[in-house]
Amino acid sequence: MTERLPPDLSAEPILDTLQRHAVDFVVIGGLAGMAHGSTYPTFDLDVAYSRDRSNVIRLVAALRELGARLRTPGDEEELPFQLDVRSLENGANFTFRTRFGNLDVLADPGGIRSYEKLRAAARDTAIEGAPVLVASMDHLIAMKRTAAKPKDKIMVEEYIALAEEQRRLEGNGESS
Repeated sequence: MTERLPPDLSAEPILDTLQRHAVDFVVIGGLAGMAHGSTYPTFDLDVAYSRDRSNVIRLVAALRELGARLRTPGDEEELPFQLDVRSLENGANFTFRTRFGNLDVLADPGGIRSYEKLRAAARDTAIEGAPVLVASMDHLIAMKRTAAKPKDKIMVEEYIALAEEQRRLEGNGESS
């Protein structure tokens, strides 16, 4: 999978930092799609996270270690942003730039009823050697349908085909 990531995204150190800080998260977005076999490239790492206060505290510590700064549209200017527990609790979805590439952290990804259901349906896998939970294909499809951008409409078709193939393999007793 590493060869398909852009040179300015290194997911492993980001994932490692989140794990060392015991952040409760699930990988979503393009990297999760790639873990399921998608051929569409991604340019950032997207994670959904638990809004539990102790988890937000650990997430803030991890983001600080990663040197996270708020990413703005066009990324031309840096907006004032206090990276602390209060800021994350008062918001939900944030886009950051880190030393290892772009990281989006979402408490409320569109198309998902609850983080708990997302986590319960997630599967164990490895991304760049880091063991992580990735969103199920059904949840990835729901998120892409909600986003409804032109590229998401194309990606949802591939995700549906991948989900059907996974179900077929599971029905035959094979693992995907």
